[in-house]
Amino acid sequence: MPKKAIVLLSGGLDSVTLLALAQQQGYVCHALSFDYGQRHNAELVAAAQIADEYQVASHKIITLGLGTITGSALTDANIDVPNTPQTGIPVTYVPARNTIFLSFALGWAEVLKVRDIFIGVNAVDYSGYPDCRPAFITAFTALANLATKAGVEGEPFTIHTPLIALSKADIITHGVALGVNYQRTVSCYAADEQGRACGECDACRLRKMGFEQTGIADPTRYQH
Repeated sequence: MPKKAIVLLSGGLDSVTLLALAQQQGYVCHALSFDYGQRHNAELVAAAQIADEYQVASHKIITLGLGTITGSALTDANIDVPNTPQTGIPVTYVPARNTIFLSFALGWAEVLKVRDIFIGVNAVDYSGYPDCRPAFITAFTALANLATKAGVEGEPFTIHTPLIALSKADIITHGVALGVNYQRTVSCYAADEQGRACGECDACRLRKMGFEQTGIADPTRYQH
């Protein structure tokens, strides 16, 4: 019986690399994306294209109302996306986002009888987000196996984070070796409707730096 996994797919550089890695490891992948109230849907368009290209077993886009609680530049039009490096936890942090995403993934995994969940969190180039750290993944895994029927009945879940200790350059290098086409991915916090990047936000800065460090030509489509 083939191995099955849930892969969180945002449509960005990290998540397509994650999907390629999971498939390389022999998993039949079910992709999960979220319309959580982000200010643009270009990344969801990219996620749908990527899911189709990689012929995933299924792809769900779940609509959430995180924009209704605001608190983040990614969901609140009244908070500007910063175009300079930030200190501390930046305003682009979306409160509890990865906890919520993983909770939905956990529920779907129980329904599909899947015990492996892949998420592209990164503790190196992670912009200071607290829900991208190894300690968070360890804690959520413990919660998952305490709070579910599968976990209680001795079928534990594993949260896979193959990118967690990699730099952006390392991620790009791995992805290129797997044949990933990064041109269609959207990482920018302030992308336009065509998915073109602003080139100035923290996500763009990290992405550009990653390509520069690898010496690989940056295929990102920029607004300017």
